[in-house]
This record gives sequence, structure tokens and C-alpha cells, in this order.
Amino acid sequence: ILGQRVTPGWIEEMDENEIFVFGSNTRGIYDGGASFTAVQCFGAIVGQAEGIQGQSYAIPTDGTTLEELHNAVLRFIVFAKAHPNLTFLVTEIGCGTAGYHPMEIAPFFVDAMRVPNIYLPKIFWKFIV
Repeated sequence: ILGQRVTPGWIEEMDENEIFVFGSNTRGIYDGGASFTAVQCFGAIVGQAEGIQGQSYAIPTDGTTLEELHNAVLRFIVFAKAHPNLTFLVTEIGCGTAGYHPMEIAPFFVDAMRVPNIYLPKIFWKFIV
């Protein structure tokens, strides 16, 4: 089951029902990494630091505390549960310019293990199973 719910390592295109989940900064400035891809390819809106935007979903990671980041992840999980018709492909949020390690971020997604439409990076699964 877990192997079927692993986010691809590189995402350039997605099906209509797939959502690119990326880490943002608190200002919604998307100038690098997955956030740049979200703007260029999946409808992310500059200035919107959190939530659904086009075919993407932003989780604020850069400029947040770990507690704030955890709360944003919990809000995302609630959103994903409420939209079972969508498939959420979570990138390694917080592990780029925000400077966190997957070991710090992955446990925030424990509740996502039971949400069949949330896919996680392989490295996150390593730290939560």
C-alpha cells in the first residue's frame, strides 16, 4: 500500500484530479524549488502563502516555526479528507530553503497515512512507518 502512495521524485505534469503540494514562504513569494514549479506549471498564486491555488496547494514552511508548520499540515490533511476526489502529491515541504530535515517534517504527516488520496515523498514514509 505505501509503495503505491509515494510522490514521484520529479513532477512536471499531472492528471486533472492531481494537486501539487508544495512548501511556501509566509509572504507567498515563490522564487525557487517546488514553489517556483507550482507557479510556472500548476497555478500557484504569488502572494497566497497557504491553501489551494489552481492545481496546487501551498503549505507555509519558510518563515514559520515548527509548530506553525505542523498546524498548517494538519489544516492540509483536513482539506484533503474533505476532497476525496482529488489526489494530493506532497513534495518534500520544508526541506529546501526552509532548512528543515525530513526527519523533522515527516512526523507531521502521521495522520495522512490513513488518508488514501495523500501521497508522500519516499523519505517521509521512512520517518513515519
